[in-house]
Amino acid sequence: MGYNDIISRTDLDAGTMVPPEISKEVIKEAPKNSVVLSRARRVPMSAKVRVQPVLNSFPIAYWVNGDIGLKQTTKQQWGNLSITAEELAAIVVIPDSLVDDANIPLWPEVQPYLVEAIGLKVDQAALFGVDKPASWPAGIVPAAIAAGNTVEYGAGKDLAQDVALLGERLAAQGYPIGTFASQPGLEWRLRQLRSQDGVPIYGQPLAQGQPATLFGLPLNPVENGAWDTESALLAAVDWRKYVIGVRQDITWKWFSEGVISDDEGKVVVNLMQQDSKALRVVFRVGFQVANPINRLQADGYPAGVVVPAVPVAPAVIVTTPGGQASRNYTVA
Repeated sequence: MGYNDIISRTDLDAGTMVPPEISKEVIKEAPKNSVVLSRARRVPMSAKVRVQPVLNSFPIAYWVNGDIGLKQTTKQQWGNLSITAEELAAIVVIPDSLVDDANIPLWPEVQPYLVEAIGLKVDQAALFGVDKPASWPAGIVPAAIAAGNTVEYGAGKDLAQDVALLGERLAAQGYPIGTFASQPGLEWRLRQLRSQDGVPIYGQPLAQGQPATLFGLPLNPVENGAWDTESALLAAVDWRKYVIGVRQDITWKWFSEGVISDDEGKVVVNLMQQDSKALRVVFRVGFQVANPINRLQADGYPAGVVVPAVPVAPAVIVTTPGGQASRNYTVA
């Protein structure tokens, strides 16, 4: 973190990454996609700020009193919602000699993980409010919790019933679930569910490569490291109400000359003088909740969360001055 991170020989395993004779294949995990970028409604932005109209009030119909009763007037109102594009960026510096000596193509290895790093930041900010820009709304999970759209894990007979209770709560507010986002591995917990006769009740196909579903809706495990398992197991989201505004898609630019300085102006790397190259990635994106009024509930929120059960501390035996023991239970 900071301004002086440079890929050097110490960042490569000298026994495998810069050898004279070894396979050029690198065993690595495939970069993970951003759930928010792939699921939220995406709109282009021609300026830093986009104004999105949002419905604030409905028209009302009235019964007419008799044959010559007067018909009343009504109206519909809209408000403006602003989406502000914020900038995500990173610079990678690698000395030319290291690129020449490495037995793998370093730059093609770096690029997909820079894309993943951008998706991680977007998911952290949009889902949990972690390190979010000031112009972005509260994260989906904390906002859903603040709105009371939660079901504690174990409230139903099993996880499937917990999710169904959550879906019922959102439906009562006028929000159909679009997809589920969850902690990694939740689909395997669902696979363990059994009926009274021991029959699996989670009908997920076992064929490799098929996407996970829950109640017929896509189930997206957040596998890029953004999910906070202490806050939520699963989020049910009406993604039509969430807007991603893209002012500038991911762009790349190479530099072989120039300097990189820290926040105090001190030069950290001189690319020309130190025979290095830099790759800069930039992404300008905004995020907003477009939550218009609906007929069922005026102050609802278009997401809900299955939260972890609150652990209960073990009983503590307390002896009173009279010698009588009692149990005190405290919530952790």
